[in-house]
Amino acid sequence: MLQSYLTTAIRNLSRRKGYTFLNVLGLSIGLTAFLLILQYVHFERSYDQFHERHDNIYRLSLEQYQNGELVIESAENYPALGPAMAGDFPEVQAYARLYNLGAKNNMVVTNEDAVGEPIKFKQRRLLYASGGFLLMFSYEVLAGNAETALAEPFQMVITESYAKKYFGAADPLGKMLRMQDDDFNDELCRVSAVVKDPPPNTHLKFDVLISYSTLYSRGRDEERARSRYDHGWRRKDMYTYVQVRPGTDQQSLQDKLANLASTYMPFLEEENRKEHFVLQPIEDIHLYSALNDEPETHGDGRAVTFLLIVALFILLIAYINYINLATARSLERANEVGVRKVMGASRSQLIGQFLMESILVNLVAILLSIGLFALLVPAFGEVAGLPEGDQLWEHVLWKQGWFVGLIVGFILLGSLLSGLYPAFILSGFMPIQVLSGKLRSSRGSAIFRKGLVIFQFAACVALIIGTMTVRSQLRFMQSQELGFDPEQILVVERPGVRIRDAEARQASIDGFKSDLEAHASISDVSSTLMVPGRKMRWRFPVRRLGDDPDQTHSFHLNLVDFNFVDAFGMQIVAGRNFDRSYSTDVDTACLITEGGARMLGFQRPEDAIGITITDGGDNQAIIVGIVGDYHQESLHHPAPPTLFFVSDYAEYYLMRVQMQGVQSTVAVIEQVWQTRFPGNPFHYFFMEEFFDAQYKNDQQFGQMFGLFSLLAILIGALGLVGLSAYMAQQRVKEIGVRKVLGANVPDILVLLSKDFLKLVGIANLLAWPIIGWIMHNWLEGFALRTSLSWWVFVLAAILVIVIAFLTVSFQSLRTARIDPVKALRTE
Repeated sequence: MLQSYLTTAIRNLSRRKGYTFLNVLGLSIGLTAFLLILQYVHFERSYDQFHERHDNIYRLSLEQYQNGELVIESAENYPALGPAMAGDFPEVQAYARLYNLGAKNNMVVTNEDAVGEPIKFKQRRLLYASGGFLLMFSYEVLAGNAETALAEPFQMVITESYAKKYFGAADPLGKMLRMQDDDFNDELCRVSAVVKDPPPNTHLKFDVLISYSTLYSRGRDEERARSRYDHGWRRKDMYTYVQVRPGTDQQSLQDKLANLASTYMPFLEEENRKEHFVLQPIEDIHLYSALNDEPETHGDGRAVTFLLIVALFILLIAYINYINLATARSLERANEVGVRKVMGASRSQLIGQFLMESILVNLVAILLSIGLFALLVPAFGEVAGLPEGDQLWEHVLWKQGWFVGLIVGFILLGSLLSGLYPAFILSGFMPIQVLSGKLRSSRGSAIFRKGLVIFQFAACVALIIGTMTVRSQLRFMQSQELGFDPEQILVVERPGVRIRDAEARQASIDGFKSDLEAHASISDVSSTLMVPGRKMRWRFPVRRLGDDPDQTHSFHLNLVDFNFVDAFGMQIVAGRNFDRSYSTDVDTACLITEGGARMLGFQRPEDAIGITITDGGDNQAIIVGIVGDYHQESLHHPAPPTLFFVSDYAEYYLMRVQMQGVQSTVAVIEQVWQTRFPGNPFHYFFMEEFFDAQYKNDQQFGQMFGLFSLLAILIGALGLVGLSAYMAQQRVKEIGVRKVLGANVPDILVLLSKDFLKLVGIANLLAWPIIGWIMHNWLEGFALRTSLSWWVFVLAAILVIVIAFLTVSFQSLRTARIDPVKALRTE
């Protein structure tokens, strides 16, 4: 029986090649698009799930409130928090602390014993890690002992790739590496373990780990160092992770944390501050945490959800095509059904026959889609920001245990959903009606088919509106004035290995700046503590002198040199800039932004000039100038109130360079760098590229949204091609009669198109309120955003109507041109 079904199914499908081709093509494109999006969604949601205990590991983030205002949300916390939780809460089995010095300081790690010149690398991903870190997390240890690798001071763990960079093919265990940074720390550490490079799907990527207890040896007083790094409750600069007992209720533990700050930090009440510790499951950090001091660039959970919805829409559109075409062609197969019933075929046998055809179409489409997926996934990975090369194939879908089940589910469930309704329709025909020529398509079937078409085009309208809104917001963000001019600014971070003598160190910095200023292609040389594009690490409590403490506000703090404001193209809107001719500027003057002036209660910027501000302690400063608001971060965030002091202390040196012949200019800068800061690796970046990198997730989302929206429209159009061709064919005699009575080709086109265009119109009316609400909520995620314009909805409607009209007209035109004599002779 099964063989008979299979043979007949193959014969029927091959007999209707055009119909079969449209079904297979539509389904394969839909399935390929679904698999590509699923690859992206799977990777983004797989972050940190490779850790064996990921279900029981949490990070503690920090919320700081000043006078009831949330001023800081940080991924870092206090050194003493981990030990306190382990001591106070029985649910906590272990804790791990990480000090992300690589993000805070400029650091150089050197193999001084290398043959020839020492091997030096500037390290960004360097963490000080407590002894239990490698036991809590599942980073693979290739050499050494995870239990002891970070147990003693001056131990160092390096990744496999960096072991090769520092030591080549030699065994690194027991070898020495020196860590030096721009805070004059100098630690000679012994390599105690080598770990496999952290996978790309973790929020904690590192190249070097140094034992946490090494921090206790800093400075001349070990007790003071322990107070700072072990049981301090003043400086929030540690990542704190806790491993809880299996079965622990997160909310219950979170509730217990409510009183922890007041217990260990009684000084908060005196300072009008409140602080909350928040548990974050580690698998949620990548997509749903965008805090200050994050160790890695975060993902976008909303974008992942949006794209998954798009994938499901595409899949539904593809299967709707199949159902529509199968049910529409039911009359064409009516004679076949009638003859087979007369010859004794039961309804169950007919259903089995038609389901076999559906299974074959789905099987071919799925096999084709897997091949297309394998072919396209590397190129898609570049667009989506997925890992490259071997790392991509390590996370490819078919390596997941559930992939085979997914494919089998597609074959079975897809075949049933797309084939069951047409099968019941076809198998239900009565032989007498069929063979007497009295069979007509049922009203219910026609309504169902129209409903599916409406859904298809409602989805297409929604996707077009979504795509245009996303692109409009991206253009809006990139076209806004930032409050500074990032173009042609080259940035160099200060050296990691610095001279201890203050005068000699300042002489090197001054010499570096003056040497650059002497070059014709370099101008506007300046320095700053923090550059735009990075979250500010420092906050400063500010109020007007004489105001009550409850009028204190939190300002971002930046230290800049005399040239910074002019060099960065920032605008002084009131007062003056820092000026070397004022000897007191270094000690008593400050600048604030317009937003800062408003926050302090000044209606006009000029009203703030000459006002003394204080932090509530001994620190006071006089406002000498107001700077126009500028964006420290992307337009996801509002322009922050910022306070500037003039200082020689800087972490970045900036200069504006001519882009013509820029490589030779960079070579000059590097030569000056090596002369003034010998022994320091040279690294640079361009301010504009650095700032725009914040929009990487948004740009990737926009590209993918647009690409898959286009595919959804293409699939819908393919279905409409087949459906309109069939519907036109069913009206050949009617068209012949109308042409005999004087109807021309345009009249016939309108006749055949108007029904479909009505459905598209209804689809627009249904889609508009839903997608409008969705995109309004998406735009709410931006501090500065474009409006959701009415013309976007109208343009989407016009586009879909045009697409539908062209698709239907292509088939209708062929039918309208048929000779009426031939049309009336058609049996």
